[in-house]
Amino acid sequence: MADSGVEHTGRGRPGTRVRPADHLWLHLLLLLPPPVTAEAAEQQPGARAGGGVRGGVMRAGAGRTVARTSAKAGVLNTGASWRVVSTVCGKPTVAGKIFGGQSVVGERWPWQASLLYLGKHVCGAVLIERYWVTSAAHCFVKSHKPEDYRVLLGYSQLHQPTQYSLQLTVNRIIVHPDFDKFHRMGSDIVMLQLHLPVNFTSHIVPACLPVPDSQIPTHASCWISGWGMLSEDEFLPLPFHLQEAKVGIIENQFCRNYFPPPDPNKRVYSVHEDMLCAGDLNTGKSICRGDSGGPLVCQVNNSWFLMGLSSWSLDCREPIFPSVFTRVPYFSTWIQEVERSTPIPDLASAPPQGAPPSVSHPHSLGTVNTPQTCTALVLSQTFLLLSMFLKTGMACSAIF
Repeated sequence: MADSGVEHTGRGRPGTRVRPADHLWLHLLLLLPPPVTAEAAEQQPGARAGGGVRGGVMRAGAGRTVARTSAKAGVLNTGASWRVVSTVCGKPTVAGKIFGGQSVVGERWPWQASLLYLGKHVCGAVLIERYWVTSAAHCFVKSHKPEDYRVLLGYSQLHQPTQYSLQLTVNRIIVHPDFDKFHRMGSDIVMLQLHLPVNFTSHIVPACLPVPDSQIPTHASCWISGWGMLSEDEFLPLPFHLQEAKVGIIENQFCRNYFPPPDPNKRVYSVHEDMLCAGDLNTGKSICRGDSGGPLVCQVNNSWFLMGLSSWSLDCREPIFPSVFTRVPYFSTWIQEVERSTPIPDLASAPPQGAPPSVSHPHSLGTVNTPQTCTALVLSQTFLLLSMFLKTGMACSAIF
């Protein structure tokens, strides 16, 4: 997670120099309609659509009509309301004032998960139900084999597991059938079914699932968290402490002006209706490599709802750009259908879960690939796509 600006609180990097041409570009942006951001009061933690079936998973379509009244999804579909059904979801046990860009108390974000690929942290993930974790689909471009992955819960420092930490094996990986199909990074969401159900504790609690197509109230307090890089050139140091930052929600209409327009050939990254923009354009708080799949949560009615999954952004050296997230309410019904239609695993066939590991190397560099339309640096253990568009909007540099 990147943090930049005049003030730094342990997460930042030196201020970014803006070229004269950028000043002109920014002045032009100031003529555009202002964004609507979620200005948070001092609220603190405490107290897709369903269509035809494809490959055993509900395919994204036009209808969003499924209502859940169980505690699985965490909310009751009552239109625009935010009624929480589960008494557990979205309620951390720790309260207190937080400042963006600093390390996190262990119980602060108890739904935060780490996704390990062959023993390395590659992405964030989010616990949403006893058997289910969600993340970004692009985190699985290297492999769709469940045995290649592990999910870590109850961690605040990846290098130092505690008595509350868990390692869990993955039973099924269900990538959204429309991932990257209609536009770059579209439907960037995946569901992971665990072999064993998770017992909720003070350090492990699911985030609440929002009502389909719900909008974030302007007063909501929204935060991002993850174990990603501190900047484009700075890895998170030992003991790999979970980082957090407070962000504002930026309306898509305004956010689109930061990126190239949609391209029918899918050559560029653009903001679409299944995406959500957030960030702090003043301080540069944003997602960075290794944050992919991690949560954007917003507090509504004293509960924390999962509104976004870290998906892509510009190069971490460009702090004035928003970060782009998968818009979770757009996929809430698809999530519910996956949960409903997928059989519960046979507990007797679950493999050994293993002791919670001490993660020693969260990232490692891989090979370099050069596609026809973009230059892509491939980090084999970090699949967060971070595209850096030229001001012409005709080329990009994507990092996997």
